[in-house]
Amino acid sequence: MPNREFYEVDVPIHDTASPTLRGLHVFTGVADSPTTALRRAHEVYDAARTAGLEDPGRQPDGWGASGIRPGWEMEWTAAKAGRWHNPLSCTPHSDFAL
Repeated sequence: MPNREFYEVDVPIHDTASPTLRGLHVFTGVADSPTTALRRAHEVYDAARTAGLEDPGRQPDGWGASGIRPGWEMEWTAAKAGRWHNPLSCTPHSDFAL
């Protein structure tokens, strides 16, 4: 059985009406690798788009797509995934990378 841990996927975003407005959308959930985490983040995003950008709710593995804004484009090719680290933790960690 694969080792399943909590992952974070950071996806850069930009406003299609004002491309200089940029941000980051963060997805989180359980996965066994950064590749699986990226795939699951994209799947819940696609489900939200299909539902008219409404959050389809958390999946059993914890993935969800809340807070997606109309008019903002995801830059999936620049997305980064890695194990989630509590920002309040005192434990050091490295940068995310696929």
